[in-house]
Parts: sequence; C-alpha cells; structure tokens
Amino acid sequence: MSDQRVSSEKPKASKRSLSRLAAIQAMFQIEQSGDAPSAVIREFLEHRLGQEIDGDHYLRADTTLFANLVRGCSQEITKIDELIAGSLAKDWTLERIESVIRAILRLGTYELKDHLETPTLVIINEYLELTRAFYDHDEEVSFVNGVLDKIAKILRQGMDLREGTSPHKED
Repeated sequence: MSDQRVSSEKPKASKRSLSRLAAIQAMFQIEQSGDAPSAVIREFLEHRLGQEIDGDHYLRADTTLFANLVRGCSQEITKIDELIAGSLAKDWTLERIESVIRAILRLGTYELKDHLETPTLVIINEYLELTRAFYDHDEEVSFVNGVLDKIAKILRQGMDLREGTSPHKED
C-alpha cells in the first residue's frame, strides 16, 4: 500500500488529504486483521502519523479528522455497505470488490453521508486522487468515480456540488 512519507520535494497533500489516506489504510487493516477500530486508531495516532518509521518520516495528518473518519465509518458500516451495494451493477457484489477499493468507497460514502459541510466535489475528487495513489490504472479510478457519483446523487439530492452546508472553505 501507499504511504505518506516525506519526500525531498515540498509536500503536495494537505493534512486533510493525509488523514483520508491514513483512514483508508486503517480501514484496510481493520478488515484484514479484525482488530477493533479503536485499537487501530490508537496505533495510527501513537505509532504512525507524524512519526519516523525505519528511517522514513511520515507527515502529520489532521488527527481529529482521521479518527472521525475511521470511527464513524466503522460504526455505520452496515448502512454504508448497503448504499455501496445498491450503487453497483447488478452482476457486482461488495465482496467482489478489492479490499482497498472497498475501503475507499466506504470512507467516501461515509463523508458524503455524514460530512455535509464538505462539498460533494471535494470529497469525490479527494477519493479519486487517493485511488490514484494506490493504483496505476484508470479503471479503478473510473469505478470509484461512478460509484461515489451515484451515492452522492442519492445522499445529496438538491445540494450544490461545489458547496457544503457551512460557510468555511474546505481543502
């Protein structure tokens, strides 16, 4: 999986983007290991985000957003999975989707559902960029785009795609 290491170049990702990246990694870990979300959140906060691991320095993420995403997505996983499954083609099942893509879709759906202050286009674009961080092919990006777009139309019907529900500006 991709990571959020510091390079010699100026970092391009915002703290919020890094939080989303770490949340994808955490959700993947939760699914693969069966560990409790609270334990994985604690591990990331204490030992990964903003730390040095094997000589690599990891950038500092927005830890509040990271914890909110992982905790909220984990708590609402059944409803989120229903929304995703309902947005798939008839011959697709949630289980057929690769686990990293599943984590991306779950977190994107959670944000579309519960973070109405964040504009729809910001959420979808963030998760498309993060999909590109994990995959070299456009098929995965197109798939994520299609599913999140369908879910956004269901959850945010009538909302302006470029604006959230609060006046503050997002990343």
